[in-house]
Amino acid sequence: MRTLIVGANGQLGQELQATASQTKNHIELIAPKLERLDICNQTQVDSYFAEFKPALVINAAAYTAVDQAEQESELAFESNRDGVANLASACKAHQARLIHISTDFVFDGRASVPYKPADIAKPLSVYGSSKLAGEEALQTSGLEDYLILRTAWVYSSFGGNFVKTMLKLMAQRDSLGVVADQIGTPTYAREFAKAIWAMALNTEFQGLYHWTDAGVASWYDFAVAIQEEALEIGLLKIPIQINPIATAAYPTPAQRPAYGVLDKTDTWDQLNCAPTHWRVRLREMLNTLAKSSGNL
Repeated sequence: MRTLIVGANGQLGQELQATASQTKNHIELIAPKLERLDICNQTQVDSYFAEFKPALVINAAAYTAVDQAEQESELAFESNRDGVANLASACKAHQARLIHISTDFVFDGRASVPYKPADIAKPLSVYGSSKLAGEEALQTSGLEDYLILRTAWVYSSFGGNFVKTMLKLMAQRDSLGVVADQIGTPTYAREFAKAIWAMALNTEFQGLYHWTDAGVASWYDFAVAIQEEALEIGLLKIPIQINPIATAAYPTPAQRPAYGVLDKTDTWDQLNCAPTHWRVRLREMLNTLAKSSGNL
């Protein structure tokens, strides 16, 4: 199956490429760089599809600078809404299946139980609003064969992310303050990529689904676990003090949901898979990082 990965250089895009060979199907990957395929350019998208004729498209590209989006709303919407609409139009014209990655930031975080896919979205930020607009652009595009996957707190041994940032800071400082009143679920991009392949190649998955690893954590809990696991395998040498702080003590331009736990029950049931706790996946990622000489 000829598969186009959009956003191939990002952490999820790289994990999708790394795990493609583990699927039961033969996957012919197309992974262009941004200069070769800018999804915000409809003419370029149409031309690219006409040349390569992908049967499956996985959109892992997005404007993800959450705080910067507050000042660059046009750029955020251009990528996260208009780019998705362009891909949907091309997929419809070429009868291709589209998998689109979205976020827990479409919710306002005022819930006390995990958000189901059908729950009402009320984003708090420009980034969240632009990602919700992308979902709506796909849902109203007329393309029938599509899948929207919301996820949260994604990290990988590739690229930059919270885990690698924490490891750097823990190696440089005597103490850290980490927000303790924002709750979500860390997601190892490699396992997410495997799940994406399983759902992408099963056309019974249509519409809107959620995926993260299992369990919940605050950013503080996540940081504490990172340090403990990294010390255990030698990625860090000396423990430092990690202090829980309130969101109000670390103000940011964009407001973030205080609670972003997603309900994955339907996804797990339909995949017939046993959920794995996020800390198990964190340990796997750190071991992968250690084997690559701890390259941060």
